[in-house]
Amino acid sequence: MSDIPSEMTHDQYAVRLKKLQDLRAAGTDPFRAAFAPTHFSAEALSLYVDGQDHAVPVRVAGRLMVMRDMGKSQFVKILDQQGLIQLYVKKDVVGDEPYAAFRKLDLGDIIGAEGTLFRTKAGEVTVRVDRAVLLAKALRPLPEKWHGLTDPEQVYRQRYLDLLVNPESRQRLLLRSRLVSAIRRFLEERHFLEVETPILQAVAGGAAAKPFTTHHNALGCDFFLRISLELYLKRLLVGGFDRVFEIGRNFRNEGISRKHNPEFTMLEVYQAYSDHRGMMTLIQELIAALCRDVIGRSEVPHAPTGATIKLDGPWREATYRELIVAETGDPQWFSRSQAEKTAAAEKLGLAVAPAWEEFEITQEIFSKRIEPALIQPTFVLQLPKELCPLAKISREDPTTLDVFELIIGGMEIAPAYSEQNDPFVQREMFAHQAGEEKQNIDEDFLLALEHGMPPAGGMGVGIDRLCILLTGAESIRDVILFPQLRPGTAAGPAPAAGKS
Repeated sequence: MSDIPSEMTHDQYAVRLKKLQDLRAAGTDPFRAAFAPTHFSAEALSLYVDGQDHAVPVRVAGRLMVMRDMGKSQFVKILDQQGLIQLYVKKDVVGDEPYAAFRKLDLGDIIGAEGTLFRTKAGEVTVRVDRAVLLAKALRPLPEKWHGLTDPEQVYRQRYLDLLVNPESRQRLLLRSRLVSAIRRFLEERHFLEVETPILQAVAGGAAAKPFTTHHNALGCDFFLRISLELYLKRLLVGGFDRVFEIGRNFRNEGISRKHNPEFTMLEVYQAYSDHRGMMTLIQELIAALCRDVIGRSEVPHAPTGATIKLDGPWREATYRELIVAETGDPQWFSRSQAEKTAAAEKLGLAVAPAWEEFEITQEIFSKRIEPALIQPTFVLQLPKELCPLAKISREDPTTLDVFELIIGGMEIAPAYSEQNDPFVQREMFAHQAGEEKQNIDEDFLLALEHGMPPAGGMGVGIDRLCILLTGAESIRDVILFPQLRPGTAAGPAPAAGKS
């Protein structure tokens, strides 16, 4: 598809290009270098004191979003990072020539204005402009204001326009920024140290996923974009940092869906001398803090079903075995033969590959039938040991692991482990992996374990999925600023107007 919205016709572009040429011919720079506002819009509005019109001077800047021409005066609204602010531009105040120039501006132009605050007869705090200046000429118009940007493909491909004209998208993505900032504060207050680990890795470890591969020219070898943060963060536990976390991008060369994007953001957190139960407490406290301090409520909508998700606890706990037995209606499921499991799974409408191991058949039932139905917060405990080689085996049941998966809104939000720190057991678990869960063996990580890693709890939190949950978004693409898309076509003719 073309990157040019249907509203952006050649005629509109030509009219604006002619205005640009006229400005340059008159000696006006249509692309200024700086302006130095004194306040963002919300900050400026907060300074107004009732009954004290024109007492507070401000300098603001932003994009023209609304223009009302009243002949010898204009009411306009500009948009900046904090929102909209109204300006009042009067011919008698700014002067004849500046006013005539202002009337030639277009929606989408970026301007700076200085003046004083007052309240209009309609009750809106406004800047009476003493001086205005064009800072950047917009050569293409904004999408039609009454409908915004409605084509889903265009919303993601031209996110900059989406942010300008769709308030819901703008607020959702601003909220994401506040959530990530609050997560950092929450962990730092609990003495966790934020770190950065390599994105280019010699071994794509820490998860079972297909990596992106790249070649390092200077070193003369291939590297992988990381699929997980885990193994380097555990190296830091060996190195004496007891509480560490990283918020960073992972890359998996796999499918795209409502819950999956090939480039995604993860929080991984590791705490020495803790375990998966300690992580259970940590994630409940974290989400409670985000509800309290950022979104201001403990109930959020689940967009696909219209249900209300209650996050204020207590959260349900259920074992993997209990959920499978309930879904299949078979108390003897885990003692059934592979052929019997295959037949039962196919009866549930699932496709089973001939090469699958028994645990993969069971996991298919969990991921396709059980997980999507877990809308309210649920800790799924005691997962089969085949699903993760990096966690401790349960002492109560050596066929399971001391882990949990936190499922909310039908999607995994956070897995957590009692981390495996026995180097011999770790090597054995790597060696005995099977099926699609097989991971690459990082020998340097095993060497690090041989130097001694303290017992620890570890947890990964999908930031994008957490934002889906807390903002009520329908898709992971709605909470990522620039999701991956196939390349589009060229965005129309390049501006050919040189300086006149």
